[in-house]
Amino acid sequence: MRISIIQSCYIPWKGFFDLIGQCDEYVIFDRMQYVKRHWHNRNRIKTANGVEWLTIPVVTKGRFDQPIDEVAIEKPWAEKHWRTLELAYRRAPFFDAFAPTIRAWYERADKESRLTDVNELLTREIAGLLGLKTKIVRDTAYPAEGAKTARLLAIAQAAGADCYLSGPSARAYLDESMFAAAGIAAEWMSYQGYPDYPQLHGGFEHAVSVLDLIFNTGPEAKHFMQTPAA
Repeated sequence: MRISIIQSCYIPWKGFFDLIGQCDEYVIFDRMQYVKRHWHNRNRIKTANGVEWLTIPVVTKGRFDQPIDEVAIEKPWAEKHWRTLELAYRRAPFFDAFAPTIRAWYERADKESRLTDVNELLTREIAGLLGLKTKIVRDTAYPAEGAKTARLLAIAQAAGADCYLSGPSARAYLDESMFAAAGIAAEWMSYQGYPDYPQLHGGFEHAVSVLDLIFNTGPEAKHFMQTPAA
């Protein structure tokens, strides 16, 4: 059983869904520390004025060590984000087909007070729209202590995994020998080789929210979030 254990992000890019789509189970790793100016509460979209950030306002003052699953949303944001998406993508080929569904997600997300719940809601819905069959659970489903590799390994063992798939940036701190000693293979995701797709607003940009892919390619989206080696 292959598992991925990743902190939640706001409307992640296609590589995130490619990674979790290659796993049997994705564990939302939100008991870890929130990091400002990371992907937890923001992502990028393409607009007529170039690439822009969509950022969920969160409470951080005096809460520097708070875990992601305790981060509170500071003020209403969802309607503004939806209007920005609508303005950016209303001329996209599949906007009209998917807008009612995605707007409904934002209406539901607007009722949530914690960032982790917004991210989980949107991640689950996007994964479903893309046809991913991956089981999604929170890290609270598994007992785990320790830091970095030890905690990841404990979760993987509790889940019964024999393979752990991680993004390439984790190579900087993950101790593969600990996984090997436990009989769990560590594998590394590659984000190289994604094909371009028809995209609005000028030169092509891979590093944007998967919503860009969905609005531009519709039912063909899953094809464009897979690398040739996948």
